[in-house]
Parts: sequence; structure tokens; C-alpha cells
Amino acid sequence: MELEPTPIAGCFILHPTVFKDERGYFFERFNARTFKKLTGHAIDFVQDNESLSSYGVIRGLHAQAGEAAQSKIVSVSRGRVLDVVVDNRPDSKTYLQSFSIELSEANKTQLFVPRGMLHGFAVLSENAKFLYKCDNFYDKSSEIGLRYDDPTLAIDWKIPPADRVVSEKDLALPFLKTS
Repeated sequence: MELEPTPIAGCFILHPTVFKDERGYFFERFNARTFKKLTGHAIDFVQDNESLSSYGVIRGLHAQAGEAAQSKIVSVSRGRVLDVVVDNRPDSKTYLQSFSIELSEANKTQLFVPRGMLHGFAVLSENAKFLYKCDNFYDKSSEIGLRYDDPTLAIDWKIPPADRVVSEKDLALPFLKTS
């Protein structure tokens, strides 16, 4: 596995080593020893999540705050998505900056999302199966977020506005500025 930094401190891309032959392929999606060797940090994942979404679905921008904050490794096992993180750490040099990357079953790329990041994704293929490996349990009472289309963030979701499918819950999230 190789680690590639992103412009956001603590957020990085993981490129697994994929072994291919006439039978197909094999790769380690996660290995705690390799992760610690590459990052210098041990992590204890406690919850795995999976979602299935169709083309045009945008989920986010979400996080959990306080004691319930989560670091996660995200990946796609079917289809392709545009994955987006926004640095929501007020003391960070990259506060409110975003980073996006295409994750797909073809590239097998993963993204490590540290605590303090808002996270979301847009489905670019007919459908996509999205995987989340989290280091803290889900806590509904700790949910925070921002509107996916916040003009201050100016994220290009790669989905035409007419094709976007966004939940009522996500449409009710606040904008950074209300005026």
C-alpha cells in the first residue's frame, strides 16, 4: 500500500497493492500494521458501514462533533463516486478548504478522512456501493453538517443540477453564511 498526501493536513489517499492474475485480483483493503507504518498512527476501527446509491445522489456534507467525532477510511466496491472532504477544524491552516477525488471499483483507491472533516460524495456511475470504516460509533445526537451546495465552499460535484438527488435531511443543513 502506498500513501499519498492531499492538500488537507491529516487527510490522505491510500493506494493498495493489487495482485492480479488469470483468476482475478486480490488486495488488502486494510492492514493495521501497514497503516501504522505509513502514517505513524495506530487506529482502532469499531464500525463498518455500507451504502448503495444511484446516479446523481449526493450525500453530505456530514460529520460527528465532539467525543463522537470519527476518522474513517472510505472506498467504493461498485461504481464510481466523487468523494469530497471539507476541513472543519477551526485551528487548521486549511480550515474550510475542500479536497475531492474519484473513488471507484476500478481504481480501488481509498481515502483516509481524519476527525474534524465534513464528508460527502456524489454518485457518478449508474449506482455505487460505498464503504466506510469508522474509528468511533455513530451517534445521531452529535451530527453536524453543511449544505452540499454552499456557495462559500463552491464544490463542483460533477452532477448537473437537474440530475442531483439530495435527501430532505441534507437540504435542511445550514449554509456557512445566511445572508
